[in-house]
Amino acid sequence: MSAAPGFVLRSVRFRHEREARWAELEELIKRVETQGPGTLSADEVLRLPVLYQAALSSLSVARHLSLDRGLLAYLEGLCTRAYLVVYGRARRRHGFLRTFFSQRFPELVFEVRGALLLACLLLLAGVACGALLTHLDPERFYGLIGAEEAQGRSPESSTETLYQILHETHSTSELSFFASQLFTNNAKVAMSAFACGFLGGVPTVLVLFTNGLSLGALSAVYASRHLSLDFWLWILPHGVTELLAIVIAGASGLSIGARALFPGQQSRRRALAEAGRASGARVMGVVCMLLLAALLESFFRHNVHGYAARAAVALGSAAFWAYYFGWLGSRGQRLGRVP
Repeated sequence: MSAAPGFVLRSVRFRHEREARWAELEELIKRVETQGPGTLSADEVLRLPVLYQAALSSLSVARHLSLDRGLLAYLEGLCTRAYLVVYGRARRRHGFLRTFFSQRFPELVFEVRGALLLACLLLLAGVACGALLTHLDPERFYGLIGAEEAQGRSPESSTETLYQILHETHSTSELSFFASQLFTNNAKVAMSAFACGFLGGVPTVLVLFTNGLSLGALSAVYASRHLSLDFWLWILPHGVTELLAIVIAGASGLSIGARALFPGQQSRRRALAEAGRASGARVMGVVCMLLLAALLESFFRHNVHGYAARAAVALGSAAFWAYYFGWLGSRGQRLGRVP
């Protein structure tokens, strides 16, 4: 016996009104099942539970209306898979973070190693120019660094004042406030270097170079008082991590700018979307690096004054990041996971 025309029409209409959302949910589930949750963007992660709840609602309505068994079986299977993805994520969150920091983040940074080298050179060029300009004409210092960043340090400061700033101590509450300020300021710089990539990458070049100028100007002031060793051992324990994070954000901006200017065989919109997703994941790691740098800069730097301890942390940080982004980053290429 054939189904009643009204029943068939109702079933077809029900599927037609909802199948686009079912297909979207199925696509997200398939990606998580085959490639892992790290392949989802932030918007897709938020979209996933919404689509799951909509599928559950569809299943409930389909059961109530006693629609065809094929549709019910499809929805039951879809909801079961979605449940495992949505609620399994809470149990797998630790594993996701471990995978991101042990594999995905270093590999994504290794992918843009050419842009990373360029960003590093731009920052170092700014440091060299800032140091040279301040050395040749100390008055230029005031045009290269703002009063807030200088924090009372200038070519007119006494040697004792400059030395004291490098070795002063603070209370725990002051250090906590200092850490939050540092993190906020550094995050603004990193986000600027990243976001400016959508403008072709030119502003990213300026952000990296100008940040190097201020560091170079300060180094020249301390060098003029024979305090270069004190200054760099004050900077590098946290600066290795902090500056590398800013360079990675700048490299991400430069890679986006390159895709905007030279999209290749793809449309410019698609090329930017792909570059933006990868760069967005890198920036997640950059934020964590900046948080670590802020903690080192506030608590470690103001409480540990021995030259040997500061040098050990600086060298240890450099060695760790070289291994992390060099060896772990290239592992994906060796295994064929990245181009």
